[in-house]
Amino acid sequence: MTVRPCLPWPDKRLRTAAAPVSEITDHVRQVWDDLIDTMYAMPGVGMGANQIGEMLRLIVVDATEDGKQAIRMANPEILHASVQLREHEEASPNLVGVSSKISRPRAVTVRYMDHAGETVEKDFVGLWATSVQHQIDHINGKMYFDHLSKTKRAMLIKKAQKHR
Repeated sequence: MTVRPCLPWPDKRLRTAAAPVSEITDHVRQVWDDLIDTMYAMPGVGMGANQIGEMLRLIVVDATEDGKQAIRMANPEILHASVQLREHEEASPNLVGVSSKISRPRAVTVRYMDHAGETVEKDFVGLWATSVQHQIDHINGKMYFDHLSKTKRAMLIKKAQKHR
Protein backbone atom coordinates (compact mmCIF):
# COMPACT_ATOMS: atom_id res chain seq x y z
CA MET A 1 0.00 0.00 0.00
CA THR A 2 1.46 3.36 -1.06
CA VAL A 3 -0.25 6.50 0.11
CA ARG A 4 1.35 9.41 -1.72
CA PRO A 5 1.45 13.01 -0.48
CA CYS A 6 -0.89 15.40 -2.25
CA LEU A 7 0.62 18.53 -3.78
CA PRO A 8 -0.23 21.63 -1.74
CA TRP A 9 -2.06 24.48 -3.45
CA PRO A 10 -0.78 26.59 -5.28
CA ASP A 11 1.69 24.08 -6.80
CA LYS A 12 1.81 24.91 -10.53
CA ARG A 13 1.25 21.25 -11.49
CA LEU A 14 -2.32 21.62 -10.21
CA ARG A 15 -2.82 24.25 -12.92
CA THR A 16 -1.15 22.24 -15.71
CA ALA A 17 -3.00 19.89 -18.06
CA ALA A 18 -1.69 16.35 -17.77
CA ALA A 19 -0.22 14.41 -20.72
CA PRO A 20 -2.23 11.73 -22.54
CA VAL A 21 -1.47 8.07 -21.88
CA SER A 22 -0.65 6.06 -25.03
CA GLU A 23 -0.66 2.59 -23.46
CA ILE A 24 -1.22 0.85 -20.15
CA THR A 25 2.25 0.18 -18.75
CA ASP A 26 3.50 -1.06 -15.37
CA HIS A 27 4.13 2.59 -14.44
CA VAL A 28 0.51 3.51 -15.27
CA ARG A 29 -0.76 0.55 -13.19
CA GLN A 30 1.46 1.65 -10.27
CA VAL A 31 0.17 5.24 -10.46
CA TRP A 32 -3.43 3.95 -10.46
CA ASP A 33 -2.69 1.75 -7.42
CA ASP A 34 -1.09 4.69 -5.59
CA LEU A 35 -4.06 6.91 -6.47
CA ILE A 36 -6.47 4.32 -5.08
CA ASP A 37 -4.48 3.88 -1.86
CA THR A 38 -4.22 7.66 -1.45
CA MET A 39 -7.93 8.18 -2.23
CA TYR A 40 -9.04 5.58 0.35
CA ALA A 41 -6.65 7.00 2.98
CA MET A 42 -8.13 10.53 2.67
CA PRO A 43 -10.97 9.21 2.54
CA GLY A 44 -12.33 10.41 -0.78
CA VAL A 45 -14.31 9.32 -3.82
CA GLY A 46 -11.82 10.13 -6.56
CA MET A 47 -8.36 11.36 -7.43
CA GLY A 48 -6.44 12.67 -10.43
CA ALA A 49 -2.78 11.79 -11.06
CA ASN A 50 -1.52 15.37 -11.05
CA GLN A 51 -2.79 15.72 -7.47
CA ILE A 52 0.15 13.52 -6.46
CA GLY A 53 2.57 15.03 -8.97
CA GLU A 54 2.15 12.49 -11.79
CA MET A 55 1.44 14.51 -14.92
CA LEU A 56 -0.55 11.81 -16.72
CA ARG A 57 -4.24 11.78 -17.73
CA LEU A 58 -5.12 9.15 -15.12
CA ILE A 59 -7.96 9.22 -12.63
CA VAL A 60 -9.64 6.84 -10.22
CA VAL A 61 -13.20 7.06 -8.91
CA ASP A 62 -15.08 5.04 -6.29
CA ALA A 63 -18.40 6.39 -5.03
CA THR A 64 -19.54 3.11 -3.46
CA GLU A 65 -20.50 2.83 0.20
CA ASP A 66 -17.81 0.25 0.97
CA GLY A 67 -15.04 1.80 -1.14
CA LYS A 68 -14.10 -1.41 -2.90
CA GLN A 69 -15.00 -0.76 -6.54
CA ALA A 70 -12.53 1.79 -7.84
CA ILE A 71 -12.70 2.46 -11.57
CA ARG A 72 -9.38 3.21 -13.26
CA MET A 73 -9.51 5.59 -16.22
CA ALA A 74 -6.87 6.82 -18.66
CA ASN A 75 -7.56 9.79 -20.94
CA PRO A 76 -11.16 10.26 -19.75
CA GLU A 77 -13.32 12.63 -21.77
CA ILE A 78 -16.93 13.66 -21.29
CA LEU A 79 -19.00 12.85 -24.37
CA HIS A 80 -22.37 13.97 -23.01
CA ALA A 81 -23.56 15.78 -19.91
CA SER A 82 -27.13 16.03 -18.66
CA VAL A 83 -28.92 19.36 -18.59
CA GLN A 84 -30.15 18.61 -15.08
CA LEU A 85 -27.67 19.77 -12.44
CA ARG A 86 -26.75 18.31 -9.07
CA GLU A 87 -25.27 20.32 -6.21
CA HIS A 88 -22.64 18.70 -4.02
CA GLU A 89 -20.16 19.84 -1.39
CA GLU A 90 -16.72 19.46 -2.99
CA ALA A 91 -13.23 19.64 -1.52
CA SER A 92 -9.67 18.69 -2.39
CA PRO A 93 -6.74 17.34 -0.39
CA ASN A 94 -4.64 19.87 -2.29
CA LEU A 95 -6.43 22.76 -0.55
CA VAL A 96 -7.00 21.59 3.01
CA GLY A 97 -9.69 22.75 5.38
CA VAL A 98 -12.21 24.21 2.93
CA SER A 99 -15.06 23.06 0.71
CA SER A 100 -17.86 24.56 -1.34
CA LYS A 101 -21.15 23.59 -2.94
CA ILE A 102 -20.64 23.15 -6.69
CA SER A 103 -23.34 22.53 -9.31
CA ARG A 104 -22.43 20.07 -12.05
CA PRO A 105 -24.40 17.95 -14.53
CA ARG A 106 -26.20 15.13 -12.69
CA ALA A 107 -25.14 12.53 -15.28
CA VAL A 108 -22.31 12.20 -17.78
CA THR A 109 -21.21 9.76 -20.45
CA VAL A 110 -17.45 9.27 -20.41
CA ARG A 111 -15.04 7.62 -22.85
CA TYR A 112 -11.78 6.33 -21.39
CA MET A 113 -9.15 3.63 -21.66
CA ASP A 114 -9.59 1.01 -18.94
CA HIS A 115 -7.04 -1.09 -17.02
CA ALA A 116 -6.83 -3.56 -19.94
CA GLY A 117 -6.19 -0.83 -22.53
CA GLU A 118 -9.71 -1.12 -23.97
CA THR A 119 -11.76 1.94 -24.91
CA VAL A 120 -14.90 2.09 -22.79
CA GLU A 121 -17.95 4.38 -22.82
CA LYS A 122 -19.78 4.46 -19.51
CA ASP A 123 -22.61 6.47 -17.98
CA PHE A 124 -22.15 7.90 -14.49
CA VAL A 125 -24.93 9.38 -12.35
CA GLY A 126 -25.08 11.23 -9.02
CA LEU A 127 -21.95 11.19 -6.87
CA TRP A 128 -20.15 9.06 -9.49
CA ALA A 129 -20.80 11.75 -12.13
CA THR A 130 -19.74 14.55 -9.77
CA SER A 131 -16.50 12.80 -8.90
CA VAL A 132 -15.62 11.93 -12.50
CA GLN A 133 -16.14 15.58 -13.53
CA HIS A 134 -14.10 16.79 -10.55
CA GLN A 135 -11.20 14.46 -11.43
CA ILE A 136 -11.29 15.36 -15.14
CA ASP A 137 -11.08 19.00 -14.07
CA HIS A 138 -7.94 18.12 -12.08
CA ILE A 139 -6.13 16.51 -15.02
CA ASN A 140 -7.16 19.51 -17.15
CA GLY A 141 -5.46 21.86 -14.67
CA LYS A 142 -8.67 23.10 -13.04
CA MET A 143 -9.73 23.09 -9.41
CA TYR A 144 -13.29 22.77 -8.12
CA PHE A 145 -13.25 26.37 -6.89
CA ASP A 146 -12.83 27.56 -10.50
CA HIS A 147 -16.58 26.97 -10.74
CA LEU A 148 -17.18 29.68 -8.10
CA SER A 149 -17.47 33.42 -8.62
CA LYS A 150 -14.24 35.39 -8.34
CA THR A 151 -15.25 36.74 -4.92
CA LYS A 152 -16.22 33.34 -3.47
CA ARG A 153 -13.05 31.77 -4.89
CA ALA A 154 -10.86 34.46 -3.27
CA MET A 155 -12.62 34.00 0.09
CA LEU A 156 -12.19 30.21 -0.09
CA ILE A 157 -8.46 30.42 -0.87
CA LYS A 158 -7.90 32.99 1.87
CA LYS A 159 -9.68 30.74 4.38
CA ALA A 160 -7.58 27.74 3.26
CA GLN A 161 -4.35 29.68 3.77
CA LYS A 162 -5.28 30.13 7.43
CA HIS A 163 -5.34 26.31 7.81
CA ARG A 164 -1.68 25.93 6.81
